[in-house]
Amino acid sequence: MGCPPPLPRLGLAGLGPWGRHHARVLARLGVLHAICDPAPETLEQAARKHPSARPYEQLEAMLGDPDLDAIVLATPPRLHARQAIEVLRSGRSVLVEKPLALTAAEAERVAEEAERRGLVLRVGHLLLHHPAFETLKKALDEGTLGRLAWVEARRTNFGRFRDVEDALWNLAVHDVALLVELLGSTPVEVRCDGLRALGTPRIDEALLSLRFPSGLVARIHASWLHPVRTRRLTLVGQQGQIVFDDTLPAQRKLLLHRHTVRWREGHRPEAARGDTVALALPDREPLEAQANAFLEALQGNRLGRGDGAHAVTVTRILEAAQRSLQEDGRPVAPSATPPAPPSQQSMPFVHPSAHVDPGARLGPGTRVWHGAHVCSGAHVGEACVLGQNVYVGPGVRIGDRCRLQNDVSVFEGVELERGVFCGPGATFTNVSRPRALFPRRDAFERTLVREGASLGANSTIVCGVTVGRHALVGAGAVVTRDVPDHALVVGVPARRIGWVCTCGERLEEEASNHWRCTRCGRRYRPASRDAEAGLRPAGPPPPQNSRSGT
Repeated sequence: MGCPPPLPRLGLAGLGPWGRHHARVLARLGVLHAICDPAPETLEQAARKHPSARPYEQLEAMLGDPDLDAIVLATPPRLHARQAIEVLRSGRSVLVEKPLALTAAEAERVAEEAERRGLVLRVGHLLLHHPAFETLKKALDEGTLGRLAWVEARRTNFGRFRDVEDALWNLAVHDVALLVELLGSTPVEVRCDGLRALGTPRIDEALLSLRFPSGLVARIHASWLHPVRTRRLTLVGQQGQIVFDDTLPAQRKLLLHRHTVRWREGHRPEAARGDTVALALPDREPLEAQANAFLEALQGNRLGRGDGAHAVTVTRILEAAQRSLQEDGRPVAPSATPPAPPSQQSMPFVHPSAHVDPGARLGPGTRVWHGAHVCSGAHVGEACVLGQNVYVGPGVRIGDRCRLQNDVSVFEGVELERGVFCGPGATFTNVSRPRALFPRRDAFERTLVREGASLGANSTIVCGVTVGRHALVGAGAVVTRDVPDHALVVGVPARRIGWVCTCGERLEEEASNHWRCTRCGRRYRPASRDAEAGLRPAGPPPPQNSRSGT
């Protein structure tokens, strides 16, 4: 018998109340190798508790750790989508706390990124790993309750008000995720009524009604103003009922009631009470079960609950609930939920002389200027600027906050990650040996420009190469091979003449294989034993930027 494969090495970002639970479980499983939090005191306390885990104040710095195989994100929900994509683009799988994102569009982008890169994406919908889930699922599959008549979920408490997500996204999300997986289908209609009792823009109390394809209706009550803490799910069928109450002791959490209805004289219903049985549950902590499922996925078992597709479905349902709420409880189909209205996001601007083909996608806040052409199938992220006469080919993907100056041409097969700068006239190719008489559309090669890289004016990026993170390509250079992270390259063909900081300043070597930026103080070291493979941060950035990460 061979030796078992080594356990994956995980980094944890976010050490708040729930992040500390993740740290405890991951440490117990022997897989916690790095921790990250922007608050120095919080990080210091966690480092004392987990001395074998390397501490980082910035997610970017932790992603520079070559020893990590995957990341767990327990950061604020508003950061989930962006940080999950950063992790995936670093080549690592990720477990993200719920919700995956605060919009369906963001959730879809994360799921697409994971699928395209062949990486594992799991979302922390904890009830899917609760010991009660297996028993509930088995009871439904075996027809223990007969045909379901209705479902009710209550999740209430008093306090822990959130700054960004409301009672829908913080509380109802649990039961929506559970019901979608438990019932094995997606609602065709969502209705929602709610209250803003505290006078803030957030929903403090929500009443949801989900109608499923079978006609079954599930109702969810979520509130953080209720004086009584409840965590209860009730399933009512023709042959019995099951109540799952997560506030009760383990031996009473799951009760099967064998109550039925008898009909007198064919038309008069009469209650026929049966016995009540406590269903046995395995002794298992849900958070540890979730972590183990993630580790199994990393080791090849990709079958599991709470994947990207499931998280996208949950997000669409919550968006539909928000839309229903805005429209006085009108029923909304989750699949047809439109993007947020202009009052909630900055719409893209397209100059009258520019042409954006049907099927092209522009993110909020993106500006497309004179004479630019964005082809069908192209996806341009948020807050991008496409200058005069820019061409974006079919299928091209451009990340958030990229700037393409005048006359830049980005052809099919090219991907620009977040924050890429392309100087005037920068050009990409997509075929190594083009011929006018012998088209080679089947020979397009993939070109990737990583996050934060800059391409100088009139530079040419030959297809099939990768330009590393925060690299700088000089004006007029012709890039014919991969450019390492933070490299400064010039010439024809391009060659490395130095290293540059994330902020763009040229680095100075302060010791053997250690570099420092004289402008912002960041320090770097080789990403591997060979410095030519690129640089990575040597630790957290200087104090003035130390709180800008997770």
